[in-house]
Amino acid sequence: MTDDQLNHFNKRGEAHMVDVGEKSITQRCAVAEGFIHMQEETLQRIIAGDHKKGDVLSVARIAGIMAAKKTPDLVPLCHPLQLTHVDIKLTVNEKEQYVHCIAEVRTSGQTGVEMEALTAVQITLLTIYDMCKAMDRGMSMTDIGLLKKSGGKSGEWSK
Repeated sequence: MTDDQLNHFNKRGEAHMVDVGEKSITQRCAVAEGFIHMQEETLQRIIAGDHKKGDVLSVARIAGIMAAKKTPDLVPLCHPLQLTHVDIKLTVNEKEQYVHCIAEVRTSGQTGVEMEALTAVQITLLTIYDMCKAMDRGMSMTDIGLLKKSGGKSGEWSK
């Protein structure tokens, strides 16, 4: 099987968990990003920290970290990994009315952490939505994707 083929299917076409037992243990890192766009009033309440549900960005950051750790419980064929680092950075852009999320996830293992980084971004943004939906149901999460990864046989990749 070549690297560009789908490897979550066996020769019979059945879904299966990829065997990573023979792969080398390497330092692996993945960075993903995403945005949540909202009304100006919603963003101002987040910035002011006076949202009735509490500090929206702190709660979202914790949710993202927890999500990275729970990724194999959510994505059926994802390997459980011992994560060594999860960092969630949230930046507010008042002019364009969005919160930008960057998640960096690291491990030392036999498979990468791209799914963990992407899951962390999704859940961080979803938590912001959940906490603010009473004021702004029109928020939208956009441009969620992998920025870069390192480690493993395929080495470095960046967008």
